[in-house]
Amino acid sequence: MKFFLIAVGRTANIAVKSCIDNYLSRLKHYAQVDVHIIADIKDNRNMSRDQQKVAECERILRVIEAGDRVVLLDERGRQPTSTEFATQLQKRMASGLRRLVFVIGGPYGFSQALYDRADSQLSLSRMTFNHEMVRLIFIEQLYRAFTILNNEPYHHE
Repeated sequence: MKFFLIAVGRTANIAVKSCIDNYLSRLKHYAQVDVHIIADIKDNRNMSRDQQKVAECERILRVIEAGDRVVLLDERGRQPTSTEFATQLQKRMASGLRRLVFVIGGPYGFSQALYDRADSQLSLSRMTFNHEMVRLIFIEQLYRAFTILNNEPYHHE
């Protein structure tokens, strides 16, 4: 199974990008994880928040394939523990699923069309993080999940 992360906007903070790259490198030992960056909407000053969400989500939907299972990283989603998240990943990997897609939206979230396409929503916290930090936290949690599944000493309870 392939893991696919779609995110809106590039990671400008060099320190955060370095940490993301570090965890992506570590993840190569467990799974194929591809990251697809959706470019920020240019000239969005004359767009409402809803218009911006729709434009971003149209770009996201072009990348999602018909058989993909789509999980939105959304503040209203379920908040599993790291161990529960690992168990969910294991079940999905055992199901024969070809590609599991996680989506990090833009600053205003997702349009209704993307909520309608998604299979589930996942929240990393009830707190709000900027999009760069969400990428880092999510990728670290994905790495943590694989270490849990492989009984490696990275995760402590």
